[in-house]
Amino acid sequence: MTTLKATLHDDLTAAIKARDQLRSATLRLTLSAIGYEETAGKTARELSDDEVLKIITREVKKRRDAAEAFEKGGRAESAAREREEAELLTGYLPAQLTDEELTALVAGAVAASGATGPAAMGAVMKEVRPKVAGRAEGGRVAAEVKRQLAG
Repeated sequence: MTTLKATLHDDLTAAIKARDQLRSATLRLTLSAIGYEETAGKTARELSDDEVLKIITREVKKRRDAAEAFEKGGRAESAAREREEAELLTGYLPAQLTDEELTALVAGAVAASGATGPAAMGAVMKEVRPKVAGRAEGGRVAAEVKRQLAG
């Protein structure tokens, strides 16, 4: 078992013992998503920590999107719960890049790829994506790339 997955299991056990319903429900769903991913395909396999991080990132994004949808639907209580779950899962992710760090990484990628204009966005994204892996949401990265290529 990977160290991150083991940490999730240990935290789930602690949450159940502490009767922390939010944490235990959130961790159960996350571990379920990890288990599904491990058994998807023709053969079962164990995921690496990087793959588990990608799943946690995806789960955080799902919860943020759900919170927005609940807000638009006038269900503030459900939106608050989704945000709490997203915040809880964010604790398992690496520290997010600050705006200044992201700007510097994107500027370096623009210079390295020699990109000019919005048409070169794909080339810049290809260059910057491995550098920010798991430390910034894709939408945030894309917005910064667009801003730099437009200016």
